[in-house]
Amino acid sequence: MNQLRKPTFVISITVALICILLSVLAYRLIVMGGRVQVQTVPNTALTPLPNLKATATSNTSLTKLPVQDPSAILGVDANNPSNNYPGIPWVRLGYISCGSGNLQGQTLRNIIQNYHEQNIRVLLTYCQRGDNASLYDTAPLEDIATANADAVQCGNEEMKQDASVSFLYVQPDHFARFYDLCERAVHAVRSDIPVLLGSLDPHVGGVDYQPLVDQANYLDQMQDAMNTTVHPGGNWDWHTQILGLIDSWHNGYPDSSVNSLAGLFSFWADKFQVDLNSGQLGKHLWVVEGTGCFKGCGIDTSNSAQVAISHVLTLTADVQTSMQYKVPFFYFSGIDFFDQGIVWPIGILDANGHPKPLRQDLPMGARKLTLSCPGNKSVTVQDQEQLLAQMYAHCALPSNYQSTLTS
Repeated sequence: MNQLRKPTFVISITVALICILLSVLAYRLIVMGGRVQVQTVPNTALTPLPNLKATATSNTSLTKLPVQDPSAILGVDANNPSNNYPGIPWVRLGYISCGSGNLQGQTLRNIIQNYHEQNIRVLLTYCQRGDNASLYDTAPLEDIATANADAVQCGNEEMKQDASVSFLYVQPDHFARFYDLCERAVHAVRSDIPVLLGSLDPHVGGVDYQPLVDQANYLDQMQDAMNTTVHPGGNWDWHTQILGLIDSWHNGYPDSSVNSLAGLFSFWADKFQVDLNSGQLGKHLWVVEGTGCFKGCGIDTSNSAQVAISHVLTLTADVQTSMQYKVPFFYFSGIDFFDQGIVWPIGILDANGHPKPLRQDLPMGARKLTLSCPGNKSVTVQDQEQLLAQMYAHCALPSNYQSTLTS
């Protein structure tokens, strides 16, 4: 009691109480004020992301392959990772949100690691699950960011306005918020890998001019939202990004002069203001799905020969066009599949993962091609997987390949 009556003790207690009070006020102003801001401002720049870099680097056993020049990015859509594609250096995988398989978590990491051990690189596609709150769920974004892919496609056909797949379309301002979250998550783990700005709804190059203009307008709206709502006052520009391109026209058949892919390249080269022949378009555009249309586009689906010829000639035309302009290319699909009540015979393997003849309507070996390869080597192929792999290896088709495949 005598100590409590001393002035020095009373002053010390008073000072301590004042310090505690000031600390509490500071906490409420700084920390709690920040929390209120995150909740009320629709700005993804304020959305907290976990320490993904630390998460990724904690597993030092993962094999990381160097980033490649766009001209070397040539692959196939491996919708069933259990299938093998010898000689093809890249595969495109779909995250579980894309509707098939169980590619997520440790399963996804193990599969990508297995590809890396074979020196095969992976483009991982994350498909949006509707224009709703789930679009901004960071949990799957964290999962794809730490999967150790070599490139990531954030979103798929987000511009598609089709009643049968209405869940695909996302408003431009909403997609801007989503893409910002996705790109930041991926680059927090590895800042040097390509992150693709979703994928464009397929249209026919050289014919569907206005739909392509509409796609560019969508990107303009997205850019405006990015710089006014997502990051106010920012200078984000879609012309500095990489777009995923889908082309699904029967290029090269029945008219060999028809090449939708070349028309699409010409349109987007103009939008990115690059010379189509300079090799620079590949820094802005990746063909994430290149394939041929076989229904609703003039091909007689009841004529197996016509379907087979259009299929293989589209494959050769698309690969030649992409490699000519040094644009990354992924053939779609790795295997035939069943969808919408019909079989889609557009794979380079059949539905069971077995090799398909060059002319899939004929027996194996009925048609063969001898390609001229680097080093004055000749390679004869009789199935579609071999054909794709050898073309990727810069082997040239014989001058009579079209007559061989169509006869």
